[in-house]
Amino acid sequence: QALPVESGGGSVQSGGSLTLSCVHSGYTYNRGTMGWFRQAPEKQREGVASFNSDGSTTYLHSVKGRFTISQDSAMNTLYLQMDSLKPEDTAMYYCAEGGEGHLYDTGGYWGFDYWGQGTQVTVSS
Repeated sequence: QALPVESGGGSVQSGGSLTLSCVHSGYTYNRGTMGWFRQAPEKQREGVASFNSDGSTTYLHSVKGRFTISQDSAMNTLYLQMDSLKPEDTAMYYCAEGGEGHLYDTGGYWGFDYWGQGTQVTVSS
């Protein structure tokens, strides 16, 4: 199975916006979970947002209301629209998919099998 490929990272000032994209295999549509994750230097990786198999979405509590996850099934692409960015959002962002994936609003997660290489997001104050 092809691994996800992320793009769209960059450097923005606090309050700015970025949209991340992830091209993936399409295997998990309607039978698994697609998610966005991030890892800041010297911190554990945490779940940011997921698009679940039942069509629902889950967000890390600290990004709720600022980030929006969406997908284009025809293009096998997952998006993460990030608005009102803060310096604490600075991290490497990863896309992952999993047949049994589950993400919690506390940032914990399990069951994601296929991971991309990541795209860097840097927010300056």
